[in-house]
Amino acid sequence: MTDHLSQTMYILLVDDNPNNLKVLSEAIQGCGWKALMATDGESAIAQAEYAHPDLILLDVMMPGIDGFETCQRLKANSITENIPIIFMTALSDATDKVKGLEIGAVDYITKPFQQEEVIARLKLHLKISHLTKTLEQRVQERTSELSQSVQQLQQTQLQLIQSEKMSTLGQLVAGIGHEINNPVGFLGGNRTHIEQYVQDLLRLIQLYEQKLPDPDADIDELIEEIDLEYIVEDLPKLLASMDQGITRLKDISCSLRTFARSDISSKVEFQIHEGLDSTLMLLKHRLKDQGNRPKIEVVAEYSDLPPISCYPGQLNQVFMNIIANAIDAFDELHQHRLEQNIAHDTTNTITITTSFEHEEQTVTVCIADNALGMPVEVKERIFEPSFTTKPVGKGTGLGLAISYQIIVDKHNGKIDCLSTPGKGTQFMITLPI
Repeated sequence: MTDHLSQTMYILLVDDNPNNLKVLSEAIQGCGWKALMATDGESAIAQAEYAHPDLILLDVMMPGIDGFETCQRLKANSITENIPIIFMTALSDATDKVKGLEIGAVDYITKPFQQEEVIARLKLHLKISHLTKTLEQRVQERTSELSQSVQQLQQTQLQLIQSEKMSTLGQLVAGIGHEINNPVGFLGGNRTHIEQYVQDLLRLIQLYEQKLPDPDADIDELIEEIDLEYIVEDLPKLLASMDQGITRLKDISCSLRTFARSDISSKVEFQIHEGLDSTLMLLKHRLKDQGNRPKIEVVAEYSDLPPISCYPGQLNQVFMNIIANAIDAFDELHQHRLEQNIAHDTTNTITITTSFEHEEQTVTVCIADNALGMPVEVKERIFEPSFTTKPVGKGTGLGLAISYQIIVDKHNGKIDCLSTPGKGTQFMITLPI
């Protein structure tokens, strides 16, 4: 007897003949197996559901429901469908044997039977059943291992993509920051001198006008040609406009440095509002009126937040992905409205809310839009690598997958999404301090 049959096996004997049950029971117990007995189909089904035998020896001719119907009901029941069934019959008609095999039996024993034959067939089918179960278990284990390997590979790929992006971005921003800072500093410094020079020249002209109230014809002609009065009025405005431009360049340079800080190796203390503001600064051009699409209003409802220990550059990348996706959603919404000739009746709004939970010592960032929203089947897959609803060339499907990894794996936080089709989407990010 093989090892797998040395453990206790339960055989359900189903026969309306008590003598047959007695003979079979003695033979089965002689092999070290346990015999369960039933004299009709109904009680056989009930015992099979309750006791889960390893094999069923089933008589064909019984009162009530016969063996064929009993077998069909056992095979239709999810609890008993995998139990091997061997038919016992006094019939030798090949048609009955084919019918039994077609409805799910694994073998046939013809009465009168030899005990040795019965035991041999029982051993064979118990062994086959054991091998089948073992194979299924091994397949499940192997499938699970492969699934884990695929997930680990995807995670590793995302980490490599993330590291490469942040490294490249950090180098790019460092170079851009350096390139911007030098001319901006030059312009800022010179603008101060130009403003002083212009004021001095205007004072000189005013003094000339006071001292020489009656200039000759050539001077009058030149004053009229250059429109001196307009120049005197417009020069301060031009200088103020240049000042705003230089300030804007400084803000962009500062936002770039804040957005993509080189902080890969260790966490640092960081104020989340700085990251949100720098992200919005970099996306400012996309928030403006785009012709077909009205401007997007940003409503920032910030609470007092303590700084948190984190990787600022990576968090900012999450903010960038979510807010940029919201802008894309507004673009799609207005393209749809144009195609359907639907009037625009609401203000495009992205609302950013932050809060601090004292008891949990966590910070929450909520980014919500009132754009398209997502169907349930899309929302359930948004964090999967390579899943995207955008046209070819418009999206990689990695933005939210990387965002999930940054929040959950890198920062031990949570990121959740609520979305209602036709009403909007909301992302909630919770981070430990």
